[in-house]
Amino acid sequence: MTRDRDVAAFDERARRYDEGWLGRLHHEIAERTAGLAATTGEPPAAILDVGCGTGDLLRLLARRWPGTEQLVGVDPAPSMIEIAAAAADDGRLRFSSGVAERLPFPDGAFELVVSTTSFDHWADQQAGLRESARVLAPGGRLVLVDQFSAWLLPTLVAGRRDKARTRRRAERLLAAAGFDAPAWHPLYGGIIKAVAATRP
Repeated sequence: MTRDRDVAAFDERARRYDEGWLGRLHHEIAERTAGLAATTGEPPAAILDVGCGTGDLLRLLARRWPGTEQLVGVDPAPSMIEIAAAAADDGRLRFSSGVAERLPFPDGAFELVVSTTSFDHWADQQAGLRESARVLAPGGRLVLVDQFSAWLLPTLVAGRRDKARTRRRAERLLAAAGFDAPAWHPLYGGIIKAVAATRP
């Protein structure tokens, strides 16, 4: 699936993204990610959510960390950004269009980068991780959540062959992007896992 097709599909789904069982699943993953992020270090001054969707995770993090100065979300689907901006209930929240491979922020602008279930849709995962490392301050941390499992190996033969869908492949990409000390955490249902890593 190409990036353009992914963007169009998510743009179309945006208005009902938080509804039904899939909406409940996304919210549960966001809740668990927020809880995990809180255990990885001190409250950050600035947070970036790559592939923020409707902004659910950033709203949760804003409530968890009242001292955080800014919480920024980027997503390539314009309708997701519209909904996230409309639902923003805190003046520190900001949303804009963007892709992981070309983040529109200066070097070292954030102490925490999060991403939940968008990594598999990045057109170039290595470039996206390099950009995540670039916008993190030294000592900043990444919390990346997606499907990582040996059960997904068959999907790498065809349509997802250039993706990191296993821990081993993800760890290689993280190391190449300059991240240290990846720590894995089960997050949901055995296949959804989180990896927390640090930019030295």
